[in-house]
This record gives sequence, structure tokens and C-alpha cells, in this order.
Amino acid sequence: MTAPPGRRERKKAATRQKIADAALRLFLERGYDAVGIRDVAAEADVAVTTLFSHFASKEALVFEQDADFEHRLARAVADRAPHEPLIPALRREIQALVRHCTADGAAPVWRMIDASPALREYEESMRLRHAESLATAIAAEPGLSRTPTACRAVARFAIDAYSLAREAADPEAAVDEVFRMIEAAWEAAGPLGESGEETARPRVAAEGA
Repeated sequence: MTAPPGRRERKKAATRQKIADAALRLFLERGYDAVGIRDVAAEADVAVTTLFSHFASKEALVFEQDADFEHRLARAVADRAPHEPLIPALRREIQALVRHCTADGAAPVWRMIDASPALREYEESMRLRHAESLATAIAAEPGLSRTPTACRAVARFAIDAYSLAREAADPEAAVDEVFRMIEAAWEAAGPLGESGEETARPRVAAEGA
């Protein structure tokens, strides 16, 4: 079981969130290009060096949950139940991420991102990084037995499902539609176990033993 964060970790997380909240508030009020790093630091009442200790760039301030999303995708693979197939586990996590990113209040943020070439470029590089991280997690799983190319392809399809669904009129229906195609592609990639399903993962692997 993961130990709860200590006081120092909680303080760091609170400072990071305060910076991100201040940045988003200023970006939406004044426009992304009109706000500088020093403006954000002043609004959050932190030093510029403190800001950069939490965020590597101005663009990263907009995508403050980047690392958390990447981690969640990898854990959706590694932490699924011992006999749960891969694709339903991925679909469930992508649905959760889509719900988060289409919640009330998200639309102005996405309009800001779409209007900024720098933010669009950052988002694209972030998606590619998430896809590579997800592919690595899939390839590392016992019992899946797919080629590296198949793992990377399915990972990219899953990340694209998130992007397509976010822009759809019915995001959850769009995720389901795309994942039906993803599942067909995954099955076609093979090889499969003798039963015609994915080989079950060893329980010790699922439990981290």
C-alpha cells in the first residue's frame, strides 16, 4: 500500500497547485500571450526560481496535470485485475480522463490552447510522450505478447481516442466507438492464448510481488 505523503510533500504539492491556479486565472483574464512568468510568480506570491522548480516552462503551467495523466495511463495497464483484458482497462481510464477534460469550466481553457501555436505544439509533444509511456507499460506486461510495433500503435490509438472524444458532441460515445476499433486492431495483432483470449497475467506481477 502506498504511504500517505508527508508534510514536506504536501507543502510542495500545495505550492505547485497555487502556482498553477494563479497562472490559469491570469491566462484566462488577460490572454496567454499577455502574461509573463514574472506575472504568474507575483500572483502566486512565490519567487521565479520557485515557479521553475515546479514547472519547466510557461506552457507546462497550462498542462499542470500532465505527469499525473501519464502516470494514470501506465497504472491502468499495470494495476488492472489479474484476468482483466487490456483494452477494457484502457477504455475505462480514457473515459475518466475525457470526463475530467470536458467538465464544466474546461471550454475556455481549450479555446485558449487552440488559439495558441505554442500551446498546441506543447500538447502534441505531450500526447506523443504519453503514448510512448503507455506503449512501454503495455510491452512490459506479462501475458500480452504483442510486438513493440503493436504496443506503440495501440497506445497511440488510445491517446488519439482521448483527443477525438474531447472534441465530439458526445465524448463518452466517441470513446466507445474508437475503442471498438482499437479492440479489433489489438485482437488482429495477435498472438493470442490457446483459449482465444489474452494470456492471463501471473498474479505476482499484478500484485507487484
